[in-house]
Amino acid sequence: MAITRENILKALSYVEEPDLGKDLVTLNMIEDVQVDGKNVSFTVILTTPACPLKDLIRNACITAIHTMVDKEADVTVNMTSRVTSGRGDNSGVVNGVKNILAIASGKGGVGKSTVTANLAVALAQTGARVGLIDADISGPSMPTMFGVEQERPGMVQGDHGKNYIVPVEKYGVKMMSIGFLTPPDGAVIWRGPMASSALRQFISDVDWGELDYLLLDLPPGTSDIHLTMVQSLPVTGAVIVTTPQKVALADAMKGLQMFRQPQINVPVLGVVENMAYFTPAELPDNKYYIFGEGGGIALAEKYEVPFLGQVPLVQSIRESGDAGSPVILQNDSPAGRVFKELAQAVAQQVSVRNATIAKTQPVEIKS
Repeated sequence: MAITRENILKALSYVEEPDLGKDLVTLNMIEDVQVDGKNVSFTVILTTPACPLKDLIRNACITAIHTMVDKEADVTVNMTSRVTSGRGDNSGVVNGVKNILAIASGKGGVGKSTVTANLAVALAQTGARVGLIDADISGPSMPTMFGVEQERPGMVQGDHGKNYIVPVEKYGVKMMSIGFLTPPDGAVIWRGPMASSALRQFISDVDWGELDYLLLDLPPGTSDIHLTMVQSLPVTGAVIVTTPQKVALADAMKGLQMFRQPQINVPVLGVVENMAYFTPAELPDNKYYIFGEGGGIALAEKYEVPFLGQVPLVQSIRESGDAGSPVILQNDSPAGRVFKELAQAVAQQVSVRNATIAKTQPVEIKS
């Protein structure tokens, strides 16, 4: 078969995007096809820079051209990404943000903030533009986990003379937390409406700019903050964090079910099982299931949502959080690799959700 642009596209129409179940040409993922004799080049536009299947897709493209066009073709596949969006509103609220992800748990102490911090940095490391709202107003932890307790947000004047807060940025993540506005040793003793008002300010009065992912580190439970979030923002999806033991799973189930309520109806992207097993540094191949085994997997199976991964209970994760340097920055460490894979799984589910489910709008909840 002659090496032409048309024949190249015909061959690539047999290469399927594994998650979306359609071919690359139909999905408009092929651009800039160039043919020069035996030399062929084109660009594949992935739906996220964190795509875990990029090597598989690249190899499938090369194989298709060698099989269907010319086995001697010299094929160059350029991989780039254009993050899809799950929002369908036109509200003017954080319009530059493509995907808003709620990270939630039913109870405290399951490591939700640790998972959120490492997930945010892991996504940023792939080249994605990432923001993070520390929505746990009474117990903000992101300033400590990012080592920015002494930082203070700036101010910038936007359109029509309105002043906007400039988020603190570190490790490629823009973040906002009540911890930047209160003394580190001071308690935030607010009623629900005050906390909800602060969250609205973090959403509408912050200059977030263009973001691929904005992560919301929610407080435990199902409270005013959660309702404010879904009323104020078109949430792309929720990630549920739990530990394996029964008491945590019972609360995680309630958190998961909250997002599934008809009046909220936020897609659940999956479940993360934190502290899944203990691995001593001196015995890296050993796993001790201190809190029970497989609880998060069972929860995901029961409610038919994806299981995104297991995070071990290891000392380096705790030490890194306390030092203000999330463990994902240790790319060669086992814990760092776990969070890299978790970020890929979350980004993968966001892409699938955006391709298969209607875009979300802010929720209208009637009292």
